[in-house]
Amino acid sequence: MGEWIDISQPLNNDLAHWPGDQAFNYQTPLTKDQTGSVNIGRVTTSAHVGTHADAPYHFQKDGKKILDLEIDRYIGPCRVVDLQMFNRIDANALKSKVTAYTERLLIRTSLPNDPKRFPEDVTPITADGARYMQTLGVQVVGVDTPSVDPITSKELVGHHALFEHDINILENVMLDHVDEGMYELIALPLPLQDADGSLVRAVIKPMKGANDHAK
Repeated sequence: MGEWIDISQPLNNDLAHWPGDQAFNYQTPLTKDQTGSVNIGRVTTSAHVGTHADAPYHFQKDGKKILDLEIDRYIGPCRVVDLQMFNRIDANALKSKVTAYTERLLIRTSLPNDPKRFPEDVTPITADGARYMQTLGVQVVGVDTPSVDPITSKELVGHHALFEHDINILENVMLDHVDEGMYELIALPLPLQDADGSLVRAVIKPMKGANDHAK
């Protein structure tokens, strides 16, 4: 208790990525032996690999970009809930676990956290689920899947519904090792001015005395 818990997917060259997208790749093209002083690494990556934040520009032509988003949304108290018994994150599923005011919500689904394997399908967030989150005051929702919509979806109902209800999106948070309850969250996107998304280092810390009241 009391220590920060890393809920980010480790970034390495074995990390799964969206089919057809840029995989994460780290190399050290300049070594200390070559430069005489330092190793210099190089990263090639998609903005949507590993644990990451979506900006509205990801799914809207004129949407806000990462640097336009309110940074304080990604820092503060959050609630972790386990909804792995449901096949979609709708209002009914959420009401079974969350009834109190909640600004930041992290959701564990039935998908095992396996960073090396890209899933065939995920548990989606529905339009009425997004609507119910807004009634709770949710400003950021995080899921342990690479998308809040089905993998093959083109309509992206969940993404658009969350945007309509002013809820920011975190994807690929790792929650298999996390108990339900209240935590402090830090999940800062990088200051990528024109980006539609950003890699995130997400960590949580149990809130003292709060985890007996998960609802």
